[in-house]
Amino acid sequence: MAKNHHLPKVISPPEKYMQEVLQYPLLTKEEEMGLAVKWFKDKDLEAAHKLVISNLRFVIKIANEYAGYGLKLMDIIQEGNIGLMRAVKTYNPYKDTRLITYAVWWIRSYIHDYIQKNWSVVKIGTTQAQRKLFYRLQKEKEALDQLDIEGTPKLLAQKLGVREKDVIEMDQRMMHGRDVSLDAPINKDDEDKHTRIDFIVDQQGNVEQALSEHEEEINLKNTMNEFQKTLKDRDLFIFKKRLIAEKPMTLQAIADKYKISKERARQLEEKIKKNLKTFLSSLSK
Repeated sequence: MAKNHHLPKVISPPEKYMQEVLQYPLLTKEEEMGLAVKWFKDKDLEAAHKLVISNLRFVIKIANEYAGYGLKLMDIIQEGNIGLMRAVKTYNPYKDTRLITYAVWWIRSYIHDYIQKNWSVVKIGTTQAQRKLFYRLQKEKEALDQLDIEGTPKLLAQKLGVREKDVIEMDQRMMHGRDVSLDAPINKDDEDKHTRIDFIVDQQGNVEQALSEHEEEINLKNTMNEFQKTLKDRDLFIFKKRLIAEKPMTLQAIADKYKISKERARQLEEKIKKNLKTFLSSLSK
């Protein structure tokens, strides 16, 4: 950025930083388009700077999702800011996508890399299953807690599409302290006597991989949107509020809303799941 174009100084506590960031107004779609074109065509630094500062609040929102990893929130925000600037640099305004929609994946990718490099001496890993566990294990537990369901390793493994053994090992690696001896066994009852050093991996930047996964998520979202068009009224409500909601309603809450039994609500949910499975199967033919 230009010499006098600086991001707001990172200060503590984060609330003060938020107050400073909120002084920068959001851009309308038309304003954003105009600035983005100036940067895209003419490399106008003033335009790029305005695009960055108008979206800093979104970085804070995303960074807060990772506040439970034991790292300083302001450090996470700073990494997210770098991701935002990287997104502005590569953003194409003619793709008919708002900047933040494109930038969120760069922001998350830089934050993910930072967390993985600083979480522990033992690197979490780079396979798809390991990333799912690292970022979603606790979230899945909390979701099950809200439904009064015990988050057993077997159930968590089914929801995440991984082995039960992987859930147990990752849970122990993530939840029981960040810095431990590399020679300490993962599980005292493990017949293979795996130690933590067995799981050290080479951690490389995965921005391109994150973007590839973003495309997969977009395809899945589009598929879910198409399936939604086949639903009406009560079924559509259950699908949105129960099956794909970040914080699903309980079956009892749905039952109360429609004045039906909890068992009937469960049956409706199962019917929707079955229809979704059939819909997905039809797409793969």
